[in-house]
Amino acid sequence: METKLAADIDEHIALFQEVRQSLLGEVVAVGRQLWTCMERGNKILVAGNGGSAADAQHFAAELVGRYMMERRALPAIALTTDTSILTAVGNDYGYDQVFSRQVEGLGKAGDVFIGISTSGNSENLVRALESAKALGVTTVALVGKSGGKMKDLADIVLLVPSQNTPRIQEAQQWIWHTWCSLIDQFHG
Repeated sequence: METKLAADIDEHIALFQEVRQSLLGEVVAVGRQLWTCMERGNKILVAGNGGSAADAQHFAAELVGRYMMERRALPAIALTTDTSILTAVGNDYGYDQVFSRQVEGLGKAGDVFIGISTSGNSENLVRALESAKALGVTTVALVGKSGGKMKDLADIVLLVPSQNTPRIQEAQQWIWHTWCSLIDQFHG
């Protein structure tokens, strides 16, 4: 068991070294873009499924609440939280539209939509990216593996270079935590 755990840690460290080399500059650029979006009076919409839904909610909570420093509440909405909308849209239109319908109702040009997925192939996120683009909303795909369908749709793609779902999620969490840290710094 300890050998497996040590291998997991080694894999985590190796991935983060690769993320540092290949994605750090883009992570910073997106963080700056998110701050600019909110400073202009626009908002961040974020969604994902399963563990990525939890990440979407956590990220939005850090912005509306606070991350590491006291500051004003920032406009961010996790599209994963309203069970009435999710179940109504899922029932009436299909689960593949639970996020796109919300983007259509809440999104406007100048906003940013972030789709979080380990595979990049979640149909409800693909449709949300399409709806966001149609509205002039900037789209960000935070994905792993090959990037899936989302890679070809998003304006900005942050592709975590791993095939291992837990490692992808660990890196994705670091990325959006880093965005929170940058936003705190830009705010200060």
